[in-house]
Amino acid sequence: MGRYWVWLLILLTALGGFGFSHPPAGATHQTRSDLPLAQEPPGPDRFTVLTVEYTSYLWWMVSWESHDVVCAVDIDHDGLPTPGEVTLDCGTEISRKWWNQKPCTEFHGRECKGYYTYLVEAQPATREVPVYLAPASASLALEGCEPVESTSTSICETAPTLVISGREPIPDETIIEIAGTLDGGDFACPDSASCRLDLQETGADGAQLEFWAYSSYGDSSPILSAQIRVRLHDEGDPDQLYWYVDVLSKYWQGGPSATCAQSWESFPPVGGAPEWLSTPAFSEDLSSDIPYTYLAANLILQGLVDASACPEGGLGPGGEVNQCGLEAARDAILDWQNRFDALILDTAHATDVPARLLKSLFARESQFWPGIYQGAADVGLGQLTENGADTTLLWNPSFYAQACPFVLPGETCANGYLHLGTEEQALLRRAVVGSVDATCEQCPLGLDLSQADFSVSVFAHTMLANCEQAGQVIRNTTGETPGEAASFEDLWKFTLVNYNAGAGCLADAINGARVQRLDLTWENVAQFLPPACQAANDYVADISS
Repeated sequence: MGRYWVWLLILLTALGGFGFSHPPAGATHQTRSDLPLAQEPPGPDRFTVLTVEYTSYLWWMVSWESHDVVCAVDIDHDGLPTPGEVTLDCGTEISRKWWNQKPCTEFHGRECKGYYTYLVEAQPATREVPVYLAPASASLALEGCEPVESTSTSICETAPTLVISGREPIPDETIIEIAGTLDGGDFACPDSASCRLDLQETGADGAQLEFWAYSSYGDSSPILSAQIRVRLHDEGDPDQLYWYVDVLSKYWQGGPSATCAQSWESFPPVGGAPEWLSTPAFSEDLSSDIPYTYLAANLILQGLVDASACPEGGLGPGGEVNQCGLEAARDAILDWQNRFDALILDTAHATDVPARLLKSLFARESQFWPGIYQGAADVGLGQLTENGADTTLLWNPSFYAQACPFVLPGETCANGYLHLGTEEQALLRRAVVGSVDATCEQCPLGLDLSQADFSVSVFAHTMLANCEQAGQVIRNTTGETPGEAASFEDLWKFTLVNYNAGAGCLADAINGARVQRLDLTWENVAQFLPPACQAANDYVADISS
């Protein structure tokens, strides 16, 4: 890659990297009665040519035998030409011979075969480079509404208004109009960079919005889309009317989105997700006081609890805690099971994985003891295995992009997890499993607690990967979007099956329900889990109760 390409990449990144801000209210839209039927926008048309300065290096390819110049190679970087550059200017045959020939050790070259290269000159030059600039875009937000705590739903005390805000990344150019269709009706906001749409109540599946922004550059954004659900809450008192609004779109900027809702194309229940899929405002609201026996045994074994006054030191022959040991460990159990709450809440805010789901997952998998479970291959707070790490790396590309360069060279990581070699994939999986293993023989309590803290985020990203894979299983088995096939809450239960038992178990259960022509509810699907996967029933019940 020449240096001018590096410069060009920096330029394109600067032009394309922008964020959205909430603009002032724009023009109120005109409806179909006000204007002709909306025309499909032209889309982005941002081809331009840049003149780039660089240093041109002219090399001759010379025959050792005759010392004739057989071809010239013009490149834009220091050092010898690459085989590809020689092939381009001299042809495949010369390039192959030059690359494969043995080094010549003769001072005068009388016995040398093939070709040698000779640098003729290096001088400043310019070239014209075709460039596609970042297109116009737009974002969505609600006016006068407030997000419902711990959900992706907004609540509006008056009829809701959606604000579409155009964004033009090219300096000195502006958005000149917003237009689109909502539930089949056309709208436009001429001479404005933003547009206000008064929303009406929709059905349970919401209404389809398509929108675009016209630019003074002479083109438009691509056609952007969203699904909007508006439900009126009416208790019979005119003073108690309010609206619940949910927006499914990657252009939504009005608050958090329900985790995986966009990927699944599935609205959460009206008013917000159920409690087990929620995130409270304060970490104290995650507090629990369950007498975990496995946790108690580990606290006694590591000396954090003195159970010497109990029979057999508080532990039975198999290492399980007895009732006296459990009582002796009660205060320590309470403190330990809540020690990760603040970190779980921070991770939920960073990843949108529900905090209560994460805490319930850790409770079920490890009782909050972040080591290796009884010498098995399951590791950490969420008991990750190499198969689980494989799912994370394959189905969470952003996690893979961050994790891979810490283990493998950046150029090796560039093509994605699927394109790594078998050994490289195994090395990366083991590294991910190792990153959640807090076992440390030299550490107090036998644990590296900083490693345990770090693992909370890894398990959140693992859960995101499983929701993506579960969604694809449903697409493959039904031919429908996950949101068309099942409810939001049941999709999360299917995700837990995927996490606990694997995608094969989930696919078999869904196919079993479909063969019987049953709706894909959790109750219908669960009965078709294969015998080896039946434990997932209790697993889902424990976490979702």
